[in-house]
Amino acid sequence: MENYLQENFGGVKSKNSSEEALRRWRDVCGFVKNPKRRFRFTANLDKRGEAAAMRRTNQEKLRVAVLVSKAAFQFIQGAKPSDYKVPEEVKDAGFQICGDELGSIVEGHDVKKLKYHGKIDGIAEKLSTSATEGISNDADLLDKRQQIYGINKFTESQAKSFWVFVWEALQDMTLMILGVCALVSLIVGIATEGWPKGAHDGLGIVASILLVVFVTATSDYRQSLQFKDLDKEKKKISIQVTRNGYRQKMSIYELLPGDIVHLAIGDQVPADGLFVSGFSLLIDESSLTGESEPVVVNTENPFLLSGTKVQDGSCKMLVTTVGMRTQWGKLMATLSEGGDDETPLQVKLNGVATIIGKIGLFFAIVTFAVLVQGLVSLKLQQENFWNWNGDDALEMLEYFAIAVTIVVVAVPEGLPLAVTLSLAFAMKKMMNDKALVRNLAACETMGSATTICSDKTGTLTTNHMTVVKTCICMKSKEVSNKTSSLCSELPESVVKLLQQSIFNNTGGEVVVNKQGKHEILGTPTETAILEFGLSLGGDFQGERQACKLVKVEPFNSTKKRMGAVVELPSGGLRAHCKGASEIVLAACDKVLNSNGEVVPLDEESTNHLTNTINQFANEALRTLCLAYMELENGFSAEDTIPVTGYTCIGVVGIKDPVRPGVKESVALCRSAGITVRMVTGDNINTAKAIARECGILTDDGIAIEGPEFREKSLEELLELIPKIQVMARSSPLDKHTLVRHLRTTFGEVVAVTGDGTNDAPALHEADIGLAMGIAGTEVAKESADVIILDDNFSTIVTVAKWGRSVYINIQKFVQFQLTVNIVALIVNFTSACLTGTAPLTAVQLLWVNMIMDTLGALALATEPPNDDLMKRAPVGRKGNFISNVMWRNILGQSLYQFMVIWFLQSKGKTIFSLDGPNSDLVLNTLIFNAFVFCQVLFLKRLNNLFTNNSYESMSN
Repeated sequence: MENYLQENFGGVKSKNSSEEALRRWRDVCGFVKNPKRRFRFTANLDKRGEAAAMRRTNQEKLRVAVLVSKAAFQFIQGAKPSDYKVPEEVKDAGFQICGDELGSIVEGHDVKKLKYHGKIDGIAEKLSTSATEGISNDADLLDKRQQIYGINKFTESQAKSFWVFVWEALQDMTLMILGVCALVSLIVGIATEGWPKGAHDGLGIVASILLVVFVTATSDYRQSLQFKDLDKEKKKISIQVTRNGYRQKMSIYELLPGDIVHLAIGDQVPADGLFVSGFSLLIDESSLTGESEPVVVNTENPFLLSGTKVQDGSCKMLVTTVGMRTQWGKLMATLSEGGDDETPLQVKLNGVATIIGKIGLFFAIVTFAVLVQGLVSLKLQQENFWNWNGDDALEMLEYFAIAVTIVVVAVPEGLPLAVTLSLAFAMKKMMNDKALVRNLAACETMGSATTICSDKTGTLTTNHMTVVKTCICMKSKEVSNKTSSLCSELPESVVKLLQQSIFNNTGGEVVVNKQGKHEILGTPTETAILEFGLSLGGDFQGERQACKLVKVEPFNSTKKRMGAVVELPSGGLRAHCKGASEIVLAACDKVLNSNGEVVPLDEESTNHLTNTINQFANEALRTLCLAYMELENGFSAEDTIPVTGYTCIGVVGIKDPVRPGVKESVALCRSAGITVRMVTGDNINTAKAIARECGILTDDGIAIEGPEFREKSLEELLELIPKIQVMARSSPLDKHTLVRHLRTTFGEVVAVTGDGTNDAPALHEADIGLAMGIAGTEVAKESADVIILDDNFSTIVTVAKWGRSVYINIQKFVQFQLTVNIVALIVNFTSACLTGTAPLTAVQLLWVNMIMDTLGALALATEPPNDDLMKRAPVGRKGNFISNVMWRNILGQSLYQFMVIWFLQSKGKTIFSLDGPNSDLVLNTLIFNAFVFCQVLFLKRLNNLFTNNSYESMSN
């Protein structure tokens, strides 16, 4: 069976499966009782085709728009006034431009129209907004704005009502056939035996069908509500907005035209808009157009499209178009109908259902043929073959109903749906444990994880950073809550230079919140540096107003530094640089001495600073070096900021404590057969100190730096990678390479954590991408399969535990369902062949089907995890889903149950002294009850086996 499943149903991956693989297993399925239910949680490939076609159309439209805008720009001075007229309802609401006009400007990259409307300032005025204050928070004004321009949501398909699920459950072909049988039985029975005796069998089948339908519909409906709640959680995306003069976090779905949005690296553009101000902005439009080349956005090309991503730089954006007026809104509406990819386990169980279904169909046909042959033989023996009455017709109908019901029981439609039920249950519970699952397959794949490549900052550490040590002007000092002593020991010129560097060369910001208090916005590292600057008596806004920012090159994981150029109040230009200590120090050729004077950076000074950096790092501190240089007046914003020739101001050591419980979680992973590796951009000494504290770095493990890793040959990497426990100063490419080799070369099932835009390739490459929810960028979250909402490594262990629980729960359910299938088939088939009757009637088999499909799934597929799960080795990539131990249980239980039922059928009348006209009916009732109790006892045994950890390795 495993070979058949692998050949026909094995091409589907946990993510990024090809369309060919998704179509192939559908074609192999063949006989399906209820396609609407069986394929409910699978991707709609036709809708995906529509989305792909729309993306190609967008690509062509934007290409034409860019060409036209370039051509129009050459003739912009000769632009004639537009014949645009403001609609009356727009005027009445207090605006001077409508949504359609705004949409045509941004989507069409229409420079001519933008010029006519007064460029950015003119558009802002017509939208009754301000580039500095944003729109008003007045409820009435917001309502008017929403009525005129719409809301920032795309159209989604309406949730199905309970009655839709009832209707879909009724689409089961076998139930429809049984319904027809029940109708015929009612007509013939009443005609021959009268009411109510003649209606018993028919009404019994009808009642059983209705019960099965309503129980199934109830289960499916509750499942859909769980997915709906999870979808709501997935869509909780916040963005920094200036509204009513205050910088605040806001849901992207609350955005309206006129809002001022602040974008940084890793953000997704939440609506169509116009560039107001910013630096070095590069936009990735591939999600909308398919083009991989990033687009430079500035005052000359100010158009920003919803759904695109900030690849580099930062900016303020004026929102112009929202929701279904944008191309992204229309594309998302289509994509949402395409659904999610089915998981490998769903596909594999579809394969099992297909195999068992074909076997069941064969046995049903043979059983019906044998039963009919018995009736015909009896008629021939009695020499009244041509004399058929109502009783004969009812008996024939009963045989047909039994055959159909065998198909109902034999085709385990509930198997693939049990996976979905278990995953939905796990996803809901994982939300309570601070893990949001974006990709359904991640639940089951995480249970097979053998390696976790973890970030350091925010995952293993608390992400609450403070500057605790400094080395400024070549003098080291611990930083306490009171920094007045530090200021008094430093020359005033150095303090001012330090404040200028901190407040201008930053990706963060100090703002005044609604309560009138200072609030620091930015990454934890930026927050720590800005807090240090404020503690020195600095004024963020005052420093920003005193100097004019000419150019900013934001920090990214490749450069490991950021730079800014400012125009000084006295004239002249100065560049500031901040980043990884050894990298920035290597770019310096001068240093500030203890008197604040600029002196050459000689060997002695270099060694002193290097030793200080190592000392800070060995104390598990993150180190940053700050430097500056004076620039010639010929520097322009188009030039790149110099990379050498700087003067070192000093080094700061930032404390980021290890999270409580991480060491225990790492030990738990090791006992569960999961190797934890740290991959970080930090200094190697800092990384090693943290790794030892967490229990990641052992005596036989290797710590390596990214540049050294890159220089290794393939043969060296094959020998080195299994021993790597820490990789420091890693680039995104290093992380991606490590993950790729672990997966493809060593067959590991890899989970990767990440929070930045540059982590996206590794998150995408890994079997399970785990994005950090608090610190993570939207690009990282979109590339991830699971979002860790509390950025805690212990939560990752919880996800692994739930993954194993899902896998084992499904294995339990498969054993239970296949056992019921086999016993029901064999009992009715052998009985039909040997006695000419079937002990399990159509009504009884329908009850068995309900117990097996719905109630069994609820009982087995929703078991919560226990701690014993982390004492087993992971299944791994090549483990058989139906293991040898499972086959032993299935066949052993089937044999035992068959022997019990066959013994009752052959000796039951004697043992229980049954005689008289109703003896067969009583015996069959006894057999049915014995059959049901066998399943209940087997159910209990399965739970005990797994709960008590006495079950053998599932990979056997």
